[in-house]
Amino acid sequence: MNARLCLAFGLLASASTWPITAAEAPDDYLDPGLRARVEALKANLASLPSNRANAHARASTLSDWVNAYARSGRYVPVNATAVASGVMAYPMRSGRIANLDPAIAEMAVLDEHGDSLGTLAADSGPFRVRSHATIKQTYTVGSLDVEPGGGFIVARQFMTGTGAFQTDDETAANYITIESSNPNVRFARAGIPLAGMHGGFRGAVEALAFRLTSGHLTEGDSVTITYGDTSAGGPGLLLPSFSTDRMALPLYVDFDGSDLAVSLPIQPIIVVGDDVHGVDGFAPSVVATGEPFTLTVRARDRDYNRATGVVPAWQVFANGKPLTSLPPGNALQAVNGLSFQDPGTYRITIASSDGKVTGEANPILVEDAPRRRIYWGDTHGHSGFAEGVGTSERYMTWARDDAQLDFVTHSEHDIWLDDFEWAVLQENVRKYTALGKFVAFLGYEWTVQNTQGGHHNVLFRTPDDRLRIPAQDYSTLSRLYDGLREHHALRDVVVIPHAHQAGDYRQSDPGLEPLVEIMSQHGSFEWFGRKYLDHGHQIGFIAASDNHLTQPGFNAPQGGSLSQRGGLAAVRTNAVTPNALFDAMRNRATYATTGDRMILDVTVNGAEMGQRAAFEAERVIGGRVIGTAPIKEVVVVRNGTEIWQRDYSPEASSRGPADGDYVLTFESPSLPYHPGDNPRGWRWWWGELVIQGATATAAQGLGLAGNGAGGVAVDGVDLTDGSSVAFRTRTRGGPSSIRLTLTDVRRMTTLRLKLREGREFGGGPPRYRSHATVPEAEVELPLRELDGGNLSRTVEFDGFVDTVSLRQVGGDGPLDVTFETTDTGRREGDYYYVRVTQTNDAMAWSSPVWVGGHPPR
Repeated sequence: MNARLCLAFGLLASASTWPITAAEAPDDYLDPGLRARVEALKANLASLPSNRANAHARASTLSDWVNAYARSGRYVPVNATAVASGVMAYPMRSGRIANLDPAIAEMAVLDEHGDSLGTLAADSGPFRVRSHATIKQTYTVGSLDVEPGGGFIVARQFMTGTGAFQTDDETAANYITIESSNPNVRFARAGIPLAGMHGGFRGAVEALAFRLTSGHLTEGDSVTITYGDTSAGGPGLLLPSFSTDRMALPLYVDFDGSDLAVSLPIQPIIVVGDDVHGVDGFAPSVVATGEPFTLTVRARDRDYNRATGVVPAWQVFANGKPLTSLPPGNALQAVNGLSFQDPGTYRITIASSDGKVTGEANPILVEDAPRRRIYWGDTHGHSGFAEGVGTSERYMTWARDDAQLDFVTHSEHDIWLDDFEWAVLQENVRKYTALGKFVAFLGYEWTVQNTQGGHHNVLFRTPDDRLRIPAQDYSTLSRLYDGLREHHALRDVVVIPHAHQAGDYRQSDPGLEPLVEIMSQHGSFEWFGRKYLDHGHQIGFIAASDNHLTQPGFNAPQGGSLSQRGGLAAVRTNAVTPNALFDAMRNRATYATTGDRMILDVTVNGAEMGQRAAFEAERVIGGRVIGTAPIKEVVVVRNGTEIWQRDYSPEASSRGPADGDYVLTFESPSLPYHPGDNPRGWRWWWGELVIQGATATAAQGLGLAGNGAGGVAVDGVDLTDGSSVAFRTRTRGGPSSIRLTLTDVRRMTTLRLKLREGREFGGGPPRYRSHATVPEAEVELPLRELDGGNLSRTVEFDGFVDTVSLRQVGGDGPLDVTFETTDTGRREGDYYYVRVTQTNDAMAWSSPVWVGGHPPR
């Protein structure tokens, strides 16, 4: 028996109450049948490690055990559900089997000593984002001594963003120390491999540990971990860029040196936003003439957090005319009872009284009798219930108050969910739904690897009597469909696959799966929607955030796999009620955006988005887009081929290259190299831009500017002098741009890009083609080759064609365009959709419209 199991069963054997029987413990949180299974599991584990023959049965017992423990209100170790799921939901592998025994041993310790293991308390804050702070966590020893060789594992939640902990330089950031109230104990710095959410997410990494080298810690002794110790002049612990109500600083106890890490309850450490950096407004996208509506004004810091500190007074304008004013002091203010008496498009701008901070709201379309309203939501996001950060309550309040969404789903990963958390999700749907104002939908993310069907979000119309059909018991896509059909009425379920861990587009249940998510913080995946369409499935398009920081609907890029702003789902219906919104999603009356609240209308022969028109050889495709920034391009796609395109950018100088603004844009496809694989990863674009024959006076990255943002935030643009710009950005299925201002431009002016080597990256890694290293390259853009103000170059690599383009800015362009084109075809079942791109890199995609043919049934 290994050392970890020796600890667990040594501790249990020393307890006078072990083993427990149901008769001896009438108040046992386990029913008699499960108690018998758990005790048998303990006894068998002591003599026989888990193996391929017994692993599934043991994982099933562990899963039931963890759920019962959770339902009793006790703290469940964050990785326990995932360990059981790793065996139950996925193919049997030695690494997954090896994780079972320590998870069972940890649960055994908690089963016998959980209520007397001691207490943990932490400085709760609030602390400001991006600041340096000193945070202390103090553990008071309970019924189990900490013996020599044991100690404390100071783990790090992999998404917290605090930077690596260190004990080597007391004058540097993130310096960690340990001390005890017991003067007779001594600690030594050590490291211990730790996997999961508090270690290496896809494999073990070394975590900081302090081992007890002498003395014993006994009941009542305390141990204090100081994060960001400043006693020797260090600045403290660097806090993350995002606000949260539960920043995780995980702490584990190893009681006797066996390396069995017993998790202590995560303490709620509060991080709040910084000073005012910007302001955003939120209003309905469509209102009737004379109809009262509410405008919400939100002051934010540079990372989209709700601002703290001094908030100025605001002046609010509609189409340039004064509309109202707001007093200082509150970062979130609602203005009720506004209305417009005349039809048209209204654009609201907001400015601080001193004019230093400005922002805008989404465009408002005022109509005499609106036939359709547009409601905004996020159907996919996470919290600390899984691998994210923050509470489920914070997820809901952010969606309702900070993002001003009309609807939301907290779609937590089923392989991490326990029964108690599922009950919390159900209760939050009931608690936060307010008819006519905000709707929460119950849901979860069915979470298997792409070879078993890929990730799918499952949404329910109502929260009551809803049984989740988890990957643990339904481990392939066809089984998920079967389970949902068996336990729920089809009309009450919406299933939405996404591309990050790619759904199997060869399969789609037409009664369950009306929508496909084609964009999130993980990237833009228009190809993914096309794959479903090309396989004959009748699906609509939406986007979502897949945010992991309880920030659905309005969030900043976080780097890593979540390198762009989250998307939004636009639903076209007439009421903010569960039935109206759910029916619209089931009817594919949706479109997707990269986060900007563009107003989009598309018809084909009069049929609206998501619908099927009668067959006609002549097809009139038309629509209107009201942008949050000038419209750059509208493209019509038929059966996966672009058949019509219009560039709305004003023509540049007819004299050729001239002084002014130029936009340098990088793009790379996210389509996987191999069919059925996960998407290609993010591609780095970083290096130096050398300007020859002109002078650069300004350089700025697009993509992070509030409601008028694009998607990807450029990491850095450094104008070192007038002839050189250092830059760093990345792309995955969409554009990322830098705006340059050039003077002294001549015909021979050339922009030369020196691109450095960089490795692709991103979660949900490809299985057949691993992330590759993109080699160095040089790209020349001679301005004399501009054609209509545009110039493009390809950079081919490993079967992919990436692009660098330059556009000479001729003016701001239109904010509102109406388009129409005619196509002819003889095929039944052709599909059409529209893609819109704005000059700020923001994008939108209409759901398809079919002509003729028949839907799958």
